[in-house]
Parts: sequence; C-alpha cells; structure tokens
Amino acid sequence: MTVAAAFAGMRRVVPVLFRAGCPDCRGRFELAAGALRLAIGASSRTTFYSFICPDCGAAVRKPAGERIVELLTGGGVRTLRLHSTV
Repeated sequence: MTVAAAFAGMRRVVPVLFRAGCPDCRGRFELAAGALRLAIGASSRTTFYSFICPDCGAAVRKPAGERIVELLTGGGVRTLRLHSTV
C-alpha cells in the first residue's frame, strides 16, 4: 500500500480551540490543546485542568468535571493520571 492510498479520503485536520478565562486579569481567550494540561485524580477535588494566561502570565488551575474531562481528552489535551498513595 502506498502512502497516498493509506491517506486517501482523509480530510485536513482543523486544530481544536478551547475558550478559557483568567480569574486574575479577567482576560478571555482561546487556547489550543497544546496550551492546556489535564490532571485526573481519584476525586473531583483532584481532577483539574491548567494553563498559563496568555494575557498576564498567571498560572491558572480550574476544576474539571466529567463533561470538561470528556471535551479536553477528545480535543487532544495532554492528560496526566494522578495515583493515590493510600
């Protein structure tokens, strides 16, 4: 099979953008998947996503419920699974 045959019918991939806001400077912006990180812990308290605000440079960390986790993972956001040490 040739490379052309393997990729025949594939469409151009459009990058996913996520809307976000900064609680420090109140900036509103869109971020590519590569600008976000998702940490999945054992509970809702330890499951969050984070990014650096492109407007003020603040490190932002926000809780991520089931729907947010689904959207971020489906959009290609890098995910870290946190393990319990109990």
